[in-house]
Amino acid sequence: MKKINVGRVLLGGFVAGVALNIGESILNGVLLAKSSEEELKGLGLSAPGGGFIAKAVVMTFILGFIIVFTYAAIRTQFGPGVKTAVCAGLLSWFCVYVYVGVIQTGLGFVSSRLALIGAVWGLVEYSIGAVAGAWLYKEAEA
Repeated sequence: MKKINVGRVLLGGFVAGVALNIGESILNGVLLAKSSEEELKGLGLSAPGGGFIAKAVVMTFILGFIIVFTYAAIRTQFGPGVKTAVCAGLLSWFCVYVYVGVIQTGLGFVSSRLALIGAVWGLVEYSIGAVAGAWLYKEAEA
């Protein structure tokens, strides 16, 4: 059994995190900015400030590392490549977008429309991020 190359997980995870953060910036800062602001106002909340954005960026980088770590762990079973990377990305996508989206829409924190747009966007974003991060991953030398 080969060992996971932690250095390459960190490198690939950083690249995946950059891709995810770019995608989130476009989604939330441009495409859904107005709709999100309106929904927040409807809940009596203001737009997120710099502190929230900093936390979200850091957590998104951590998610990039988790996606590449997952890729490294499952590639022994599924083989290296795009298909395995997308599987790793989709696992995180499900945990983030689907699970959280169902909970948030159920509680009335976000409309089904915004949750669906985010989930579809995230499906592409997480696949791209996972493939970009996995592209840099190589097994540890024995």
